[in-house]
Amino acid sequence: MAYAIQWLRSLVFIILMYLMMPLVGLFFFPLAIFDRKWAYYVMHLYCRWVRWSAHWIVGLKSEIRGEVPTGEVIVASKHQSFFDILIIFGAVPKARFIMKAQLIWAPILGYYAYRIGCVFVDRGKRGQAIRKMVADVKSGKQDPGQLVIFPQGTRVAVGVKKPYKVGTAILYTETGQEVVPVATNVGVFWKRHGFYRKPGLAVVEFLPPIKPGLSTKEFMEKLEDVIEAASDKLTENS
Repeated sequence: MAYAIQWLRSLVFIILMYLMMPLVGLFFFPLAIFDRKWAYYVMHLYCRWVRWSAHWIVGLKSEIRGEVPTGEVIVASKHQSFFDILIIFGAVPKARFIMKAQLIWAPILGYYAYRIGCVFVDRGKRGQAIRKMVADVKSGKQDPGQLVIFPQGTRVAVGVKKPYKVGTAILYTETGQEVVPVATNVGVFWKRHGFYRKPGLAVVEFLPPIKPGLSTKEFMEKLEDVIEAASDKLTENS
Protein backbone atom coordinates (compact mmCIF):
# COMPACT_ATOMS: atom_id res chain seq x y z
CA MET A 1 0.00 0.00 0.00
CA ALA A 2 2.80 2.43 0.89
CA TYR A 3 4.49 1.78 -2.46
CA ALA A 4 1.21 2.38 -4.33
CA ILE A 5 0.66 5.69 -2.54
CA GLN A 6 4.22 6.82 -3.28
CA TRP A 7 3.80 5.80 -6.91
CA LEU A 8 0.63 7.92 -7.18
CA ARG A 9 2.37 10.86 -5.56
CA SER A 10 5.21 10.43 -8.03
CA LEU A 11 2.77 10.43 -10.94
CA VAL A 12 1.11 13.63 -9.70
CA PHE A 13 4.52 15.25 -9.30
CA ILE A 14 5.62 14.31 -12.84
CA ILE A 15 2.37 15.59 -14.36
CA LEU A 16 2.68 18.91 -12.53
CA MET A 17 6.37 19.22 -13.40
CA TYR A 18 5.75 18.90 -17.14
CA LEU A 19 2.57 20.99 -16.98
CA MET A 20 4.33 23.86 -15.26
CA MET A 21 7.10 24.00 -17.88
CA PRO A 22 4.94 25.38 -20.74
CA LEU A 23 2.82 27.52 -18.41
CA VAL A 24 5.78 29.38 -16.93
CA GLY A 25 7.67 29.38 -20.22
CA LEU A 26 4.81 30.91 -22.19
CA PHE A 27 4.02 33.48 -19.52
CA PHE A 28 7.57 34.88 -19.62
CA PHE A 29 8.12 34.26 -23.34
CA PRO A 30 7.79 37.92 -24.47
CA LEU A 31 10.24 39.08 -21.79
CA ALA A 32 12.71 36.33 -22.69
CA ILE A 33 12.68 37.51 -26.30
CA PHE A 34 13.35 41.06 -25.20
CA ASP A 35 16.19 40.31 -22.77
CA ARG A 36 18.22 37.13 -22.13
CA LYS A 37 18.24 37.79 -18.39
CA TRP A 38 14.53 36.93 -18.32
CA ALA A 39 15.28 33.58 -19.92
CA TYR A 40 17.66 32.83 -17.05
CA TYR A 41 15.14 34.16 -14.54
CA VAL A 42 12.30 31.91 -15.64
CA MET A 43 14.55 28.86 -15.91
CA HIS A 44 15.91 29.43 -12.40
CA LEU A 45 12.35 29.95 -11.18
CA TYR A 46 11.27 26.66 -12.72
CA CYS A 47 14.22 24.79 -11.18
CA ARG A 48 13.36 26.13 -7.73
CA TRP A 49 9.72 25.16 -8.20
CA VAL A 50 10.60 21.58 -9.17
CA ARG A 51 12.85 21.21 -6.14
CA TRP A 52 10.12 22.60 -3.87
CA SER A 53 7.37 20.42 -5.33
CA ALA A 54 9.56 17.30 -5.19
CA HIS A 55 10.01 17.92 -1.48
CA TRP A 56 6.36 18.51 -0.68
CA ILE A 57 4.72 16.01 -3.03
CA VAL A 58 7.04 12.98 -2.96
CA GLY A 59 9.27 13.74 0.04
CA LEU A 60 12.40 14.16 -2.07
CA LYS A 61 14.49 16.90 -0.52
CA SER A 62 17.52 18.31 -2.32
CA GLU A 63 20.69 19.95 -1.12
CA ILE A 64 23.58 21.79 -2.75
CA ARG A 65 26.99 21.36 -1.14
CA GLY A 66 30.37 22.89 -1.79
CA GLU A 67 31.30 26.24 -3.29
CA VAL A 68 29.04 27.10 -6.21
CA PRO A 69 31.08 28.59 -9.09
CA THR A 70 30.06 32.02 -10.33
CA GLY A 71 32.89 32.86 -12.72
CA GLU A 72 33.72 31.62 -16.21
CA VAL A 73 34.47 27.93 -15.59
CA ILE A 74 33.71 24.48 -16.93
CA VAL A 75 31.41 22.43 -14.71
CA ALA A 76 31.96 18.68 -15.22
CA SER A 77 29.16 16.77 -13.56
CA LYS A 78 28.09 13.23 -12.85
CA HIS A 79 24.75 12.82 -14.62
CA GLN A 80 22.16 10.36 -13.29
CA SER A 81 18.76 11.91 -14.08
CA PHE A 82 16.90 15.05 -15.13
CA PHE A 83 16.92 16.20 -11.51
CA ASP A 84 20.67 16.80 -11.32
CA ILE A 85 20.42 19.05 -14.38
CA LEU A 86 17.76 21.15 -12.67
CA ILE A 87 19.66 21.40 -9.39
CA ILE A 88 22.90 22.44 -11.08
CA PHE A 89 21.25 24.91 -13.43
CA GLY A 90 19.31 26.48 -10.57
CA ALA A 91 22.47 26.82 -8.48
CA VAL A 92 24.89 28.52 -10.89
CA PRO A 93 24.11 32.00 -12.27
CA LYS A 94 24.69 31.51 -16.02
CA ALA A 95 24.83 27.88 -17.08
CA ARG A 96 24.78 26.63 -20.66
CA PHE A 97 24.96 23.11 -22.04
CA ILE A 98 26.04 21.10 -25.05
CA MET A 99 22.75 19.46 -26.05
CA LYS A 100 21.37 17.00 -28.58
CA ALA A 101 20.33 18.76 -31.79
CA GLN A 102 16.82 17.29 -31.61
CA LEU A 103 16.08 19.25 -28.44
CA ILE A 104 16.06 22.58 -30.27
CA TRP A 105 12.64 21.53 -31.63
CA ALA A 106 11.25 20.77 -28.17
CA PRO A 107 8.44 23.21 -27.40
CA ILE A 108 9.46 25.94 -24.95
CA LEU A 109 12.54 24.07 -23.73
CA GLY A 110 14.29 24.34 -27.09
CA TYR A 111 13.78 28.08 -27.37
CA TYR A 112 14.96 28.85 -23.85
CA ALA A 113 18.02 26.62 -24.29
CA TYR A 114 18.84 28.47 -27.51
CA ARG A 115 18.25 31.83 -25.83
CA ILE A 116 20.84 31.23 -23.10
CA GLY A 117 23.49 30.07 -25.57
CA CYS A 118 23.38 26.27 -25.41
CA VAL A 119 25.14 24.49 -28.28
CA PHE A 120 23.07 21.95 -30.21
CA VAL A 121 24.92 19.06 -31.85
CA ASP A 122 24.01 15.99 -33.88
CA ARG A 123 24.69 12.57 -32.44
CA GLY A 124 28.19 11.47 -33.31
CA LYS A 125 29.36 15.04 -33.86
CA ARG A 126 30.24 15.95 -30.29
CA GLY A 127 33.82 16.70 -31.30
CA GLN A 128 32.55 19.30 -33.77
CA ALA A 129 30.59 20.99 -31.01
CA ILE A 130 33.58 21.03 -28.69
CA ARG A 131 35.74 22.68 -31.36
CA LYS A 132 33.06 25.32 -31.90
CA MET A 133 32.73 25.93 -28.17
CA VAL A 134 36.50 26.32 -27.80
CA ALA A 135 36.57 28.77 -30.71
CA ASP A 136 33.67 30.78 -29.26
CA VAL A 137 35.27 30.98 -25.82
CA LYS A 138 38.58 32.12 -27.28
CA SER A 139 36.96 34.72 -29.50
CA GLY A 140 34.74 36.07 -26.74
CA LYS A 141 31.51 35.34 -28.63
CA GLN A 142 29.99 33.54 -25.67
CA ASP A 143 28.84 35.53 -22.65
CA PRO A 144 30.89 34.70 -19.54
CA GLY A 145 29.26 31.88 -17.67
CA GLN A 146 29.46 28.26 -16.65
CA LEU A 147 29.67 25.63 -19.37
CA VAL A 148 28.10 22.45 -17.95
CA ILE A 149 29.29 19.22 -19.51
CA PHE A 150 28.70 15.59 -18.60
CA PRO A 151 32.04 13.78 -18.98
CA GLN A 152 30.39 10.38 -19.50
CA GLY A 153 28.22 11.81 -22.26
CA THR A 154 24.88 10.54 -20.97
CA ARG A 155 22.89 9.61 -17.88
CA VAL A 156 24.48 6.76 -15.97
CA ALA A 157 22.55 4.72 -13.41
CA VAL A 158 23.85 4.32 -9.88
CA GLY A 159 26.38 1.49 -9.69
CA VAL A 160 26.98 1.38 -13.45
CA LYS A 161 30.47 2.12 -14.74
CA LYS A 162 30.83 4.05 -17.98
CA PRO A 163 34.06 5.55 -19.38
CA TYR A 164 34.77 9.26 -19.24
CA LYS A 165 35.05 10.90 -22.66
CA VAL A 166 37.99 13.09 -23.64
CA GLY A 167 35.86 16.12 -24.63
CA THR A 168 36.09 17.68 -21.18
CA ALA A 169 39.88 17.42 -21.28
CA ILE A 170 39.96 19.14 -24.68
CA LEU A 171 37.93 22.04 -23.34
CA TYR A 172 40.11 22.20 -20.22
CA THR A 173 43.33 22.29 -22.25
CA GLU A 174 42.23 24.60 -25.06
CA THR A 175 40.37 27.20 -22.97
CA GLY A 176 42.73 27.25 -20.00
CA GLN A 177 39.73 27.43 -17.67
CA GLU A 178 39.28 25.75 -14.32
CA VAL A 179 37.10 22.67 -14.22
CA VAL A 180 34.74 22.24 -11.28
CA PRO A 181 33.87 18.55 -10.75
CA VAL A 182 30.38 17.77 -9.47
CA ALA A 183 29.25 14.63 -7.66
CA THR A 184 25.70 13.48 -6.98
CA ASN A 185 23.50 10.72 -5.58
CA VAL A 186 20.35 11.87 -7.37
CA GLY A 187 19.96 8.58 -9.22
CA VAL A 188 19.22 6.75 -5.96
CA PHE A 189 15.88 8.57 -5.74
CA TRP A 190 15.13 9.69 -9.32
CA LYS A 191 16.09 6.98 -11.78
CA ARG A 192 16.71 7.39 -15.49
CA HIS A 193 13.37 5.86 -16.46
CA GLY A 194 9.94 5.45 -14.89
CA PHE A 195 7.64 7.62 -12.76
CA TYR A 196 8.53 6.39 -9.29
CA ARG A 197 10.38 8.87 -7.06
CA LYS A 198 11.79 7.75 -3.72
CA PRO A 199 11.73 10.06 -0.69
CA GLY A 200 15.10 11.03 0.75
CA LEU A 201 17.86 13.60 0.33
CA ALA A 202 19.29 14.14 -3.15
CA VAL A 203 22.63 15.91 -3.06
CA VAL A 204 24.64 17.76 -5.69
CA GLU A 205 28.14 18.54 -4.45
CA PHE A 206 30.49 21.02 -6.11
CA LEU A 207 34.03 19.80 -5.51
CA PRO A 208 37.29 21.82 -5.42
CA PRO A 209 38.24 23.06 -8.91
CA ILE A 210 40.95 21.44 -11.01
CA LYS A 211 43.41 24.17 -11.93
CA PRO A 212 44.83 24.49 -15.48
CA GLY A 213 48.17 22.91 -16.31
CA LEU A 214 47.65 19.16 -16.11
CA SER A 215 48.27 16.88 -19.06
CA THR A 216 45.25 15.24 -20.70
CA LYS A 217 46.01 11.92 -19.01
CA GLU A 218 46.53 13.49 -15.58
CA PHE A 219 43.39 15.55 -15.91
CA MET A 220 41.19 12.66 -17.01
CA GLU A 221 42.42 10.44 -14.19
CA LYS A 222 41.91 13.14 -11.57
CA LEU A 223 38.48 14.14 -12.87
CA GLU A 224 37.16 10.57 -12.85
CA ASP A 225 38.73 9.74 -9.49
CA VAL A 226 37.29 12.72 -7.61
CA ILE A 227 33.80 12.55 -9.16
CA GLU A 228 33.39 8.79 -8.74
CA ALA A 229 34.78 8.73 -5.20
CA ALA A 230 32.57 11.61 -4.05
CA SER A 231 29.46 10.22 -5.81
CA ASP A 232 30.05 6.77 -4.26
CA LYS A 233 30.33 8.36 -0.82
CA LEU A 234 27.08 10.29 -1.30
CA THR A 235 25.37 7.10 -2.48
CA GLU A 236 26.59 5.08 0.49
CA ASN A 237 25.22 7.73 2.86
CA SER A 238 21.84 7.95 1.11
